[in-house]
Amino acid sequence: TGGGISVAAVREGCRRGYRCVPGAPPDASLVPQQLELLSPFQLYFNPHLVFRKFQVWRLVTNFLFFGPLGFSFFFNMLFVFRYCRMLEEGSFRGRTADFVFMFLFGGVLMTLLGLLGSLFFLGQALTVMLVYVWSRRNPQVRVNFFGLLTFQAPFLPWALMGFSLLLGNSILVDLLGIAVGHIYYFLEDVFPNQPGGKKLLLTPSFL
Repeated sequence: TGGGISVAAVREGCRRGYRCVPGAPPDASLVPQQLELLSPFQLYFNPHLVFRKFQVWRLVTNFLFFGPLGFSFFFNMLFVFRYCRMLEEGSFRGRTADFVFMFLFGGVLMTLLGLLGSLFFLGQALTVMLVYVWSRRNPQVRVNFFGLLTFQAPFLPWALMGFSLLLGNSILVDLLGIAVGHIYYFLEDVFPNQPGGKKLLLTPSFL
């Protein structure tokens, strides 16, 4: 298959009790791999296992898997660290609860929309959402993309999507991240400043 995982490995994973996903694409990030401690089969989002087998950890772990060690993995780690840090030290400085709520809002919305698109790992979508929110809040910043291109920050999420396309990945996950990032940005930054608008995203007091 596309990820270099044999059909025998998939069958072996199913034989050991992991639930196979009908119609799942042969993507490396969606096929079980022989890891020493964990298999992606134990991490991916599966509504059946979450709600009927009470494997609730899948609601979180599907955001934490970025595929096998390689360029794509380190690329995602770099962007998560960089833009999460810039958001936390920038527009969310002194607003830790609001920062956490952004993750909760994005995670819940991505999970619901991911069900419609049969997406099982959403870590990359979360990364793109962070980049999108940062880019819209810093529209005048010029970004250097791997020393090849320089453009205004709002174009960065689209550049990431194009880069994913060049790597042969599905852009559906990137589009999901952009969509959820835009919804959060609109509800948090745009709509409250419109005539007759109001703040709809209220951070729960327990946070």
